[in-house]
Amino acid sequence: MSDHYLTLGVPNDASTEDIKKAYRRLARELHPDVNPSADAADRFKEVTHAYEVLSNPDQRAKYDLGSGAGFGFGDLFDTFFNAAAGGAGAGRGPRARQERGQDALLRIDVELDDVLAGSSHEIEIDTAVRCETCEGSCCAPGTGMVTCDICRGSGQIQRSVRSLLGNVMTSTPCGSCRGYGTTIPHPCGTCSGQGRVRAKRAVAFDVPAGVDTGMRLQLSGEGEAGPAGGPNGDLYIEIKVATHEVFSRSGDDLLATLEVQMMDAILGTTVKLKAIDGWVELEIKPGVQSGDIITVKDRGVRHLGGSGRGDLNVGVQVLVPTKVTAAEQHLYDELRSLREPVEPRFATFKQGLFAKLRERFLGGA
Repeated sequence: MSDHYLTLGVPNDASTEDIKKAYRRLARELHPDVNPSADAADRFKEVTHAYEVLSNPDQRAKYDLGSGAGFGFGDLFDTFFNAAAGGAGAGRGPRARQERGQDALLRIDVELDDVLAGSSHEIEIDTAVRCETCEGSCCAPGTGMVTCDICRGSGQIQRSVRSLLGNVMTSTPCGSCRGYGTTIPHPCGTCSGQGRVRAKRAVAFDVPAGVDTGMRLQLSGEGEAGPAGGPNGDLYIEIKVATHEVFSRSGDDLLATLEVQMMDAILGTTVKLKAIDGWVELEIKPGVQSGDIITVKDRGVRHLGGSGRGDLNVGVQVLVPTKVTAAEQHLYDELRSLREPVEPRFATFKQGLFAKLRERFLGGA
């Protein structure tokens, strides 16, 4: 990087007036209206930039601090303590513009059918993507970043601070380049020098068999694009399994209730019903009671990350007619007369319907 004082042809201790005179002289010589050559145009830009920095007292002070050479007390101080700390902090320098993008979290609803055997999905997300115009460089096409004139690319400005130990050199991030060590004279017009823009994009993913509400899927690299072409973060998909109107879930088992007519419960029958994954045949044995469980092996949810499936457990609910015809009433009277009368009594809790369901599904005593 060129020295601004050398560019203007003045000494480091030149006065503001001397700097102004030097600039005017060179401007008359190099201005495009006077000298149309390409070399003169480039030199004119360097001279103008050097004058803008050195004619401003604050910018000149920062430039002089940033370009100072030599090994001062602050360097000795840092060297001593870094050595004592095993070299901690020895790698100070400009901070990187490129950063990893933010992770993102989305919550989606999936049907019980989707998790029974797994399913594929595609969603559209609004997120940060890499700018196509500058390809993440932050600079307008055909241009690039320039080393900061103030800190000379270090990203730090050294200042002398008086302390009990004497004058100590301290470093602070350069205010001109914000600690990056480089500036962007011509930022990309599409992303305003960020290297990324907001856009919608489609993300495809698979919901594996066996997932349950609250579980999260990690999609590496599908999160937000990082600034200045930095790597993407990750996208997390949180699953919520929607309630099914017929089937519920207990672990990897499916639960359902089957309503059975009283005569079928007495005599027994076989029924064929449509389950989530196809038809299932259930045998109703004679004398089945409300609360009895019919288990169909391997017709539940697939085990997450493994082989095999849970079971389908069907709880029986015997339906007693609330209205009967005269003919039915006559037949029921005859049936009752054929059976030995049983004295009505309260059943213990373990003999009741709720106890049966609790023992079967919840493992109660």
